[in-house]
Amino acid sequence: MAASRVILKTIFSIFLLGLIASCAVGYQSNGTIGIGKPITENQIHLWNIDIGPNGDGLPVGSGTAIAGEVLYQEQCASCHGDKGQGGIANRLVGGGALNTSTPVKTVGSFWPYSTTIFDYMRRAMPHSAPQSLSNDQVYAATAYILFLNKIIAKDAVMDAKSLPLVRMPNRDGFIPIER
Repeated sequence: MAASRVILKTIFSIFLLGLIASCAVGYQSNGTIGIGKPITENQIHLWNIDIGPNGDGLPVGSGTAIAGEVLYQEQCASCHGDKGQGGIANRLVGGGALNTSTPVKTVGSFWPYSTTIFDYMRRAMPHSAPQSLSNDQVYAATAYILFLNKIIAKDAVMDAKSLPLVRMPNRDGFIPIER
């Protein structure tokens, strides 16, 4: 019994050393290896949809909280609550001060840039069909969330020029890192 354990340990050790040696050698390919396919400029363009804090990358379009309310009730309320209070998904509204022992981090209380709302919604919402909203719909939904947080007026028009100018309550709550 003890001898068979020694033999099994020896076999396992030899196998493990062989595995480590084969991984250490590495494989260098000269040319294509037949996995995947080349990506086109158009495909890159379709995925290059990030929005900077200063509004770089914001598309043409516009929306108001008035239009956003209808869209929100149809597309967002079932997860985020009818007034952004939360449901099966995160709360979007309120939150209050962050310098307490139990801060509530919401879009309105925590996020430093209004453009981040647009960026996230455009790429990830609605959860069941990401990237399905038009630019006008994303601007309108963004305006509605900003309105619910008492950051903009209900009739304020959000577009590529006005959205980056919206000053979020926690704009100065982060330490910028220069890269």
